[in-house]
Amino acid sequence: MRMTVADVMTDKVVSVTAATPFKDIAEALINGGISAVPVTDDDNHVIGMVSEADLLRKEEFREEFYREGYRPPLRARLRHPKGRQKADGDTAAQLMTSPAITASPAATAARLMDAHDVKRLAVLDLNGRLVGIVSRRDLVKLFLRGDAEIAAEIRDDILGRTLW
Repeated sequence: MRMTVADVMTDKVVSVTAATPFKDIAEALINGGISAVPVTDDDNHVIGMVSEADLLRKEEFREEFYREGYRPPLRARLRHPKGRQKADGDTAAQLMTSPAITASPAATAARLMDAHDVKRLAVLDLNGRLVGIVSRRDLVKLFLRGDAEIAAEIRDDILGRTLW
């Protein structure tokens, strides 16, 4: 059986709007026990993603406690070319990474995440509206399946098709 995004995604998604303030985003992440939130428009279309890393740019690129003319280390500037811009952001629209990498419920997630070097995918329905989210954690949970479940899957899917 080929696992699809629909098989592993979380369908109760915490999301924010473009106008959501920095502090409210941080609160949503902490209260939800999650590491990122999709940013949606009024019609529930995903326009970006804000992660913990996006919020931490405030600290990484902060200058107020350093001498005048301070510049973050070259490594930080090269790793995050938009770091300064995000550090100055106050709303989800200014902090988000856009466009968000998305998937359909029928897609396979691991290769898509690897190809785009992302840790999560917003899952969209046929109308492009947010219906779920799938993270690397959701995929890792698949390794916890019991032997009986894996054996049944092999019997039903692989052996059932090839032998009969």
